Amino acid sequence: MKTERVQAFTDGVIAIIITITVLELPVPHRADLASLRGELPILLAYALSFVNVGIYWNNHHHLFQATKHIDGSVLWANLFMLFWMSLAPWTIRWLDESKFAALPMAAYGLIFGMTAIGYMWTQARIIAINGRDSTVARAVRGDRKGKISLAAYVAGIVLAFFAPWLAAALYIGISLVWLIPDRRIEDELKRER
Repeated sequence: MKTERVQAFTDGVIAIIITITVLELPVPHRADLASLRGELPILLAYALSFVNVGIYWNNHHHLFQATKHIDGSVLWANLFMLFWMSLAPWTIRWLDESKFAALPMAAYGLIFGMTAIGYMWTQARIIAINGRDSTVARAVRGDRKGKISLAAYVAGIVLAFFAPWLAAALYIGISLVWLIPDRRIEDELKRER
């Protein structure tokens, strides 16, 4: 199977996730800075989620640029990732309505942690199909950054029940680590040329 359809489908789903997320944002009831300041926590949660979804989209693009063949197992792993990511708008709304309570904060970590598992599963299936010497396999060798991020999500889920804002800080930290461009796949593609 070629990769174009899974890439197009993923692009579409991610565009819908981002659209739904922004449509869920509450609008201030007055046209002043005080009203806007009241909405600042949920605007920041939206920004973090937008960045997280963008990071997955960006990395997904690079992953599939380096992938020659896929099969049904890649499609299912990718759908698993998209399912969890699609829960982001729901979680942001829950965070807002609960005033950033512990359980919704843990759910935020669970959703993006499971999205990470879906991404890692997709990556593993691509390597299994394309071989241990494929571009993707050579680029991600061991995927330390991904495993550390997953462990940090687990820590954030636990931390959310004791100090929700510290869990939020950990989730922000994970995103900041991934904002630093991950050039492994691009560098491997350049070596091949």
